[in-house]
Amino acid sequence: MSVINVANLTFGYESSSENIFENVSFSIDTDWKLGFIGRNGRGKTTFLRILTGELEYSGNISADVEFEYFPYDVTDESEYTIDIIRTISCDVQDWEIYREISLLSLSDDVLYREFHTLSNGEKTKALLAAMFLKQNTFLLIDEPTNHLDSAGRKKLAEYLCKKKGFILVSHDRTFLDRCIDHVLSINRQNIEIQKGNFSSWQQNKDFQDSFELAQNENLKKNIKRLEMSAKRTSEWSDTTEKSKRGTRNSGLRPDRGFIGHKSAKMMKRSKSIEKRQQSAIEEKSALLKNIEASEELKMSFPQFHSQRLISVNDLSISYDGRTIFSDVSFDINRGDRAALCGGNGSGKSSVLKLLCGENIQYSGGFYKPEQLKISYVPQNVSGICGTPEEFALKNNIDFSLFLTLLRKLGFEREQFERRLEDFSEGQKKKAVIAASLCTGAHLYIWDEPLNYIDVISRMQIEEVILKYAPTMIFVEHDEYFCDKISNKIISL
Repeated sequence: MSVINVANLTFGYESSSENIFENVSFSIDTDWKLGFIGRNGRGKTTFLRILTGELEYSGNISADVEFEYFPYDVTDESEYTIDIIRTISCDVQDWEIYREISLLSLSDDVLYREFHTLSNGEKTKALLAAMFLKQNTFLLIDEPTNHLDSAGRKKLAEYLCKKKGFILVSHDRTFLDRCIDHVLSINRQNIEIQKGNFSSWQQNKDFQDSFELAQNENLKKNIKRLEMSAKRTSEWSDTTEKSKRGTRNSGLRPDRGFIGHKSAKMMKRSKSIEKRQQSAIEEKSALLKNIEASEELKMSFPQFHSQRLISVNDLSISYDGRTIFSDVSFDINRGDRAALCGGNGSGKSSVLKLLCGENIQYSGGFYKPEQLKISYVPQNVSGICGTPEEFALKNNIDFSLFLTLLRKLGFEREQFERRLEDFSEGQKKKAVIAASLCTGAHLYIWDEPLNYIDVISRMQIEEVILKYAPTMIFVEHDEYFCDKISNKIISL
């Protein structure tokens, strides 16, 4: 066991007017299984790149371990998988490789296939096995669950649960609960570390937010009451002071000493109230700084004239002479929120592309009305480009509404001046989802929409779907999302 010490870390990109980190200090035990969470664009991947030495910073980071970043960049994917593992983890014995991949339920034949022939899930597991085989390393695991199916996520969580010494960036709540024992969270104003899993962190966060909101309301009332009291006391003091120069009362001259003393006492009381008011204002200003804005998203769409939108009968899809699946039948009716389920490589994305009108070779019956308007969120959005305004124009959506949705999804105004290709992967996915929500479609087809999306935005997306109840068919491996959103399951 050793400790990673971060002291007075400051970092900012040249293209940004504000620093991402400002005099940040904390310590991490190298035995911890640390979940790293925060909204998109807060600097999670940036911090991992700082640890690996890719980015220059001010401050001090000390550690007795080497940092290894996942995903590992494989330069030649034509090599056999076992040779890539040997390159990553030098001096490792073959029996250790076999043992490690068996823990991830990978078959031995994967080792003797060219790396490019592996599925995304197989590549993820093979590379993680290789990196955990390295000695005296602390792993920086950046969103390993993207493109992993539900079974793959469960197996990976079981594997990580048996390991120690890593930082894990993930937005999958169920996955995090299964394999971490500490949480490192980048909040709006600070960075904090808590013991526990994601659910315990969320519970503590909700409690703290509720406490601060209630305290804030009490302080607002107290400040208003003190303000009125100070004003009233000040007016009394002024009135009393003026009475020193008043007329005689029953022929007697006013006791100016007594009146002056009374006036000074009232003024002192007024100043005391003002001081209490200022103290309350300062206390109030310390609240709510880490409460995340989670404004309600909105969407609007027309109803299709027919109850049935899609009909599929005995559908089969093949690639290069290999049958992916066969004899699949289902209907999509108005109000359905259908989760399309199946393992990696089972053909889920092919079904969605077929429904969208792409040229997919198939056999069987497939009916889709010509008038049906579809809004599609693809799995891969890395190729989007242009300014936000150009993107809105290209997708024929209202620019003002598009920006409003992005703001609600956690974008800062200055980010609207950047090009989409400079966005983080999570921000790109949010842009595509916001464009979809702006589109008045009869059917929403979403392929793994939550990849790279932060937890708060996931909750917002869940809420807007449940409130407006659009007709959907989607692929998503986040168990929590599927359980909450779907009212129909289609299994391949």
